[in-house]
Amino acid sequence: MGIFYLNNLKNRIRLLLRNPLMKSMVTVAVITFIIKAIAFYKETIIAGSFGLSEILDTFLVAVLVPTFIQSVFLNSLKHLFIPNYIAEIKSGHDRSGFQAIVFLMTLGISLLSILLAFLTTDLFLQFIFPNHTEIYYQLVKDQLYIILPCLVFWGFSTVLTGLLEVENKFLISTISEIFPLITMIVFLLYLKDDIGNLVLAYGTLAGSVLGFIFLLFFTIKGNNLLISRPVLNNNSKLMLRQLPPKITSSFLSAMNKFIDQFFAGQLVVGSIAALNYGNRVPAFGVTIVIMALGSVLLPHFSRLVNEDLKSAYKQLFYILKLVLGIGIVFVVIAIFMSDFIIELWLERDEFTHADTLKVSAIQQIMLANVPFYLCTLIIVKFLTSINENKFMAWISLINLTVNIILNFILIEYYGVYGLALSTTLVLTISSCFYFGYTYKLYRKLNL
Repeated sequence: MGIFYLNNLKNRIRLLLRNPLMKSMVTVAVITFIIKAIAFYKETIIAGSFGLSEILDTFLVAVLVPTFIQSVFLNSLKHLFIPNYIAEIKSGHDRSGFQAIVFLMTLGISLLSILLAFLTTDLFLQFIFPNHTEIYYQLVKDQLYIILPCLVFWGFSTVLTGLLEVENKFLISTISEIFPLITMIVFLLYLKDDIGNLVLAYGTLAGSVLGFIFLLFFTIKGNNLLISRPVLNNNSKLMLRQLPPKITSSFLSAMNKFIDQFFAGQLVVGSIAALNYGNRVPAFGVTIVIMALGSVLLPHFSRLVNEDLKSAYKQLFYILKLVLGIGIVFVVIAIFMSDFIIELWLERDEFTHADTLKVSAIQQIMLANVPFYLCTLIIVKFLTSINENKFMAWISLINLTVNIILNFILIEYYGVYGLALSTTLVLTISSCFYFGYTYKLYRKLNL
């Protein structure tokens, strides 16, 4: 009986892996897991080198604006580019003109963002992170000016990744993320004494350049890069019309992290780093699943909604059920093991046991939102594929407003733990709204 069950299980796994969609998901999941394991090793080196110190806090503040711009503008453009680029291919138009428009937009956004960030740095620091020393501000600025050029490489890398994902080359697009990690580890191990306090910033820049070169090589090699004179047609115009609501949605969503960093900056030194570390394990689980599912599902849904919309909805609901059920089981286990995880991962040298307990408590709170946040991200991919970006903008505005209100209330009673609790409550409630809206669209389809 046992042998029969095992053989049956093996056969079912074999059949699943023959499915191109499932094969792509498994490939991305495995590579992402390896990359995130390397990322965890990088964090142990950073924690051992800097603890919850001013140097790490200032780096996190310096990288906040560039990563905010990447998340809001560059990733928004990629998410709109993929479904509309697939529509462009299906319509038989010249895709090289479509690519040219996206690359020009990416370059323009990157250069304008660099200029604005450079000119407004002092105002930003004084307003968002007041009452710090001049040494603190100078450390932030020194690192920010090194990191800002990354925006150009991140922007182009985002478009190249989109081109590879449309062609189902998920392995290459996922592997590219290993370069910033390896580069940072090398800089920390071998160049820290030479570069000093700027080692994290220089490591970020070098890793961004190497990742871009890797993606460019394989995009050219696979004949996926086809740039000619920019051409505006129905698909590119639709993409441009959807860009404002998509950027608005991404902006408001990214502002939640920005607001949390702002509130953490008003607390004792090390609170920003503690909040950052406390979210690492939850973010690890979210990234693995959303990279495996999200990266594959956006182009998949973009094709399917043009062929069989009802089938696309059914696949979405099945995936959500699976992710929510499995996610809850893993989260419960991770919450019970939280102290052990942080102690094993970070507690060494400058990172004390008191730091472990603080970060572990934050981590437990943040873990509770993971299953719901995963479902939200998957629904967002689906809604993007059907160009329902206006709804996401409104929900993002509500989330931001509620997060600010809860931060003000909860930080008074629980300090940095209140910020984590606020995030968890907002993400959980938001997930319910997203599902309700998507199910309403499905019901309308059946009427």
